[in-house]
Parts: sequence; C-alpha cells; structure tokens
Amino acid sequence: MTASLPTTGPARVPVPNAADALPSARRTLTIEAQALVTLAERLDASFEAAVGILLACRGRVVVSGIGKSGHIARKIAATLASTGTPAFFVHAAEAVHGDLGMITSDDVMLAISYSGTTAELLTIVPAVKRMDAKLISITGNPHSELAKLSDVHLNGGVDIEACPLNLAPTASTTAALGLGDALAVACLEARGFGPEDFARSHPGGALGRRLLTHVRDVMRTGDAIPVVSVDASITEALIEITRKGMGMTAVLDGSELVGIFTDGDLRRLIEREGDIRSLTVASGMTRSPRHVGPDALAVEAAAQMDENRKNQLLVLDDTGRLVGALHTHDLMAAKVL
Repeated sequence: MTASLPTTGPARVPVPNAADALPSARRTLTIEAQALVTLAERLDASFEAAVGILLACRGRVVVSGIGKSGHIARKIAATLASTGTPAFFVHAAEAVHGDLGMITSDDVMLAISYSGTTAELLTIVPAVKRMDAKLISITGNPHSELAKLSDVHLNGGVDIEACPLNLAPTASTTAALGLGDALAVACLEARGFGPEDFARSHPGGALGRRLLTHVRDVMRTGDAIPVVSVDASITEALIEITRKGMGMTAVLDGSELVGIFTDGDLRRLIEREGDIRSLTVASGMTRSPRHVGPDALAVEAAAQMDENRKNQLLVLDDTGRLVGALHTHDLMAAKVL
C-alpha cells in the first residue's frame, strides 16, 4: 500500500473587508479634528509673537523640514506666499550642501520637526542664528533642542496619531499644517490683504481672471463695433448686425450715441408695423441704451447683462463717447463667465 504524502497549500491571506473603511475613515477624521481643536485651545502669546516676527520680516520666510514635515513645510510656504507673506521652501538636507546661501539676515526661518531632534535641521540652526535671522519652530516637544534654540516655539503636539499603530504622521502633520495656515491667515488679516491682492498672486486662476479683467481688456473696438447712423434704413442696420455678429448695432447721430438696435428691437418693430422696408433704424431703436465704462471690471458688466437679460452692452468713456461693445461671448472667451 502506498502511503499518501501530506499536502500543504499556500498560506491564506486575509481578504480586506471594505466594510471596515467607513469606521476607519470616521475614526481618522475625528482624531485629526480633535487634534486641531486641542491645538486651538492651547494657542497662547507665543503665536502672537510668531505673527509679530513674520510681519516685521524684511526678507522672506524660509520654511524647512524633512520627510512628512518637509511636505507640510512646502505647503505652508506656498500658502504664505499666496497670501501676502513672501516665502519659499528649503529642504534641510540640501541647505547643508549649499542651499543655506539662500537665507539672509533679513529672513525668518520657520522650521518644522515633530520630534524637534531632526539632525539636518539642527545642523543648519547655528548658521541661521549666526547670521542673526529669526527662528520660529513647530514641534511636538517643547523641551526639544530645536524648541529651545528658537526665538519662538509653537507647540504642535498631539495626544495620538490617527494611524492605528500610532506611528505614521497623521494627526501631527494635520496639526502642523493647521498652525501654518493659522499663521498665514493671521498675517493676511493684519496686512489687510484683500481679494484683489489675492488675485494678483493668482492671475492664472478663475479668481484672478474675475478680479483683474476689466471691460477694456475684452471689449470689441474700432471696426469691430457695429455702428449705423440714425437715418440708416432697417436693411442697412440688418447688414451691419449680420456683418459684425453681435446681434445689435449702435446708432449714432454724428459722433453722439443715441440708441441701440437689436434683434429683439427688430422683432418688436415687425410685430408693430408689419412692413418695415421704408422705415429707418430710428423708428425701432432703443433710446438711452444701458452701457458700462471701459475701466469697470468685466464681472460687473456680466452682472449688469445678467440682471437686464441682455447679451450685449455698449461701452462709453467718461465723456459719453462710444469706445467699445461687449458680448457675453467675449466674457466667456476670457473665462470671466
């Protein structure tokens, strides 16, 4: 009789249970939210001192860190720079190999290290102190070497990480990021930094286009403006409307604007008169048409057009002279709408 050989199969790997995802996510967010609440309650005069140093900075805020703290430092530097506090990121490891030359005595260094013992940061701190630049640190240990060497220390300590192993930086990086945002916003408010200032830092974004684009930047000018004289026939007006493609034409008496003739005016004139072949544009035009100035924001023109349910708007200068014409298509092309 042949003995049967024992068989061994591959080790069974536990199948992840997607049902655990929601409780895990809620636990993570709750821990991180509580870390921020605790952080807000712990803020003291040290935060005011840090803001004072940032506001008095004559150079740039140099934000530095290593690892996950380095990623947070990059974001904080970007937020500061976009909200009126000139800043840039320097990798601590690169700083000891030449990038330290980017820092001057007029700058402020914002160093981020949860342990407060990051060797690369501690290596460059003496050089920063020798050049008499101010040092602000964010750590989770007020008794750490980095905290003690700083002009101002901000305590970003957390009771527990969201990581179930209490190892991966999660709540602690959220706290550091929150402190950076708080510094940026406090400086923003202290400087009176407004929407137009923000737009100048973000000219390529939607807000920048909305707040920096003026009517003069998008209006049609010169021969592109549809224009007929007040004694022009309806046929002449229709030819001009069709040729310029704006669904209307301005009506001038000499150089003075006296009206606007639109597709809607044409329909109403036909409904009222029937045969319009012998009529002039003056018989159907809208007198004293709505208009906007060339220096107005394009969003203001858009709001006026929307409020009055119009697709076109004439542009007049301060003397009442016709200088341009605007269509909703122009605003859409400029991505104002």
